[in-house]
Amino acid sequence: MKRYLFILCCFFTFISCKEDPLITFKETSITGGNNSAVEVNIPLAEGDTPAVNSINSIIENKVIASLQIGEYDDDSKIETIKKSIDAFNQEFDAFKNDFPDSDQHWEAQIDGDIMYQSESLISIALTSYMDTGGAHGNLNISFLNFNAKTGKLIANTDLFNDKKAFFKLAKTYYQNNIDEKDAVFDSENFVLPANIGYTEDGIILLYNTYEIAAYSAGTLEFTIPYDDVNSLLVFDTTQ
Repeated sequence: MKRYLFILCCFFTFISCKEDPLITFKETSITGGNNSAVEVNIPLAEGDTPAVNSINSIIENKVIASLQIGEYDDDSKIETIKKSIDAFNQEFDAFKNDFPDSDQHWEAQIDGDIMYQSESLISIALTSYMDTGGAHGNLNISFLNFNAKTGKLIANTDLFNDKKAFFKLAKTYYQNNIDEKDAVFDSENFVLPANIGYTEDGIILLYNTYEIAAYSAGTLEFTIPYDDVNSLLVFDTTQ
């Protein structure tokens, strides 16, 4: 009996070692100074592993790029979100010095949400809104799909084991969910969006403003349920 109990204990120990714990995230908020409205609220992974460090570095670099005004050379590359906020504020100060009579107030806000997480894949959405003058602000949404084991970004083309079949399926859902009057191209000229990600309900495809439609149409999106798409996914949600 003791021998059987020992074998059973070893079995469960082996199973527990094989299952990697999910990466945990903590909401991080960073704001700017009094001379501009800058607010960043993003999830950052906790811990100090190569995968965690890779995920956080990619998220932070995406935020820094979203806040960039103008071009920077390699010598003036901004390496932290806090410094990117400071640079944004300095650009606003320069604008006020050049146009002291202007009542324009700059605004920037970036929010991040975890759309989906499993032992193999993490999908995060970053929503960036920036207003530095003009008729309206600029809204941009980016999906980041991470390999949960390595922390590396997964290209859209690496999400599917049959790219042609997924394209055909997505085109059908596009035809059934996107009003043709809102889009620049019709279904016969269909192209996949830059943003494809995982959610709890299925694979979401999102077109940003101006990607296929006028500003007035806003963002356009549709979701393909997992029941219809799981067989085409490299990271199968049934596993």
